[in-house]
Amino acid sequence: MESTRTLKDKILLVVKGLAMGAANKVPGVSGGIVAFVAGFYEEFIFSLQRINGKAFKLLFNGRFKSFAQYINGRFLGLLILGMLISYFSVSKILDYFIQHYELYVWSAFFGMILGSIYYIAKDFNHWNRATILSIIIGAAVGISISLMNPAKENDHLAFVFLCGIISVSGMTLPGLSGSFILILLGNYVLLLVDSVNALYDTFADMLRGDFTFTSNHERVRDLKILAVFTAGSAVGLVTLSHLLNYVLKHYKNVTTAIIIGFISGSLGVVWPWKETIYKADDAGVFLLDSNGKQIIQNYKRLIPDLAASETWIAVFYILIGVSIVLALDWYGKRTKKI
Repeated sequence: MESTRTLKDKILLVVKGLAMGAANKVPGVSGGIVAFVAGFYEEFIFSLQRINGKAFKLLFNGRFKSFAQYINGRFLGLLILGMLISYFSVSKILDYFIQHYELYVWSAFFGMILGSIYYIAKDFNHWNRATILSIIIGAAVGISISLMNPAKENDHLAFVFLCGIISVSGMTLPGLSGSFILILLGNYVLLLVDSVNALYDTFADMLRGDFTFTSNHERVRDLKILAVFTAGSAVGLVTLSHLLNYVLKHYKNVTTAIIIGFISGSLGVVWPWKETIYKADDAGVFLLDSNGKQIIQNYKRLIPDLAASETWIAVFYILIGVSIVLALDWYGKRTKKI
């Protein structure tokens, strides 16, 4: 594979990594969809499956060139490089827009999830008793989660490691957004915004020769969380690729039906029009966590005010979100024709 890859192909691979990394950061869009429609999904899964016992044997024996060739290392390296660049840039952008345009950001996310549901369901024609039951079960689980109090932010390192394993599901399974799952788990902002920004700021400080961040408790905490999250993601990426191969080979239709039902039922979690309810004591004073942040108790979902201009702007962003996923689908079909 590597001998036929030109310089242009390598540059495009980094660009595809950029797109895949951005998709993994955005709830509702799966990095796997980008890989699928851009035509490198099969090579991506194949390369991940090569990270096995034989690969580690080559690595531990010092046969680094053989190891890289065996796992298709140049392909994975260029792709991961693009993802890393994307993670830092998208993280800063998301941080800004969530703070200043929260309604519109969640509207775009909502639209992307709607588009993802369409993408997965449009070619699914395997309706039978098992798949109908599966979609009902998936929807029931999703609706139950939507009606529950949102999961609280949890920085316990064991839970963070588990989040890392779960978050890469969107890279290996087209249509299932790992960042959306992190929203359900309550750790989206902590893991994909705050901790990534902490690493970005740390690099910026080091380039200026400023090492005072080592005494910043919150910065050190975020860096530790990011390291554990990254380790969990790496483990999940390898293990899920093997598990995915087995599940899709033996239970593809049932798995697809469960995903359709689950994502559809969970739409309430990212409903754009909601009011955040913060936890307060009997005197009405808002309670803060160990990092000085207000503790979220619940969300009150609201009916949008049709007379308000911001409502229609939010609807416009929902349509943009849907259009992004449809554009990916269109690009994939066009690429296959070419």
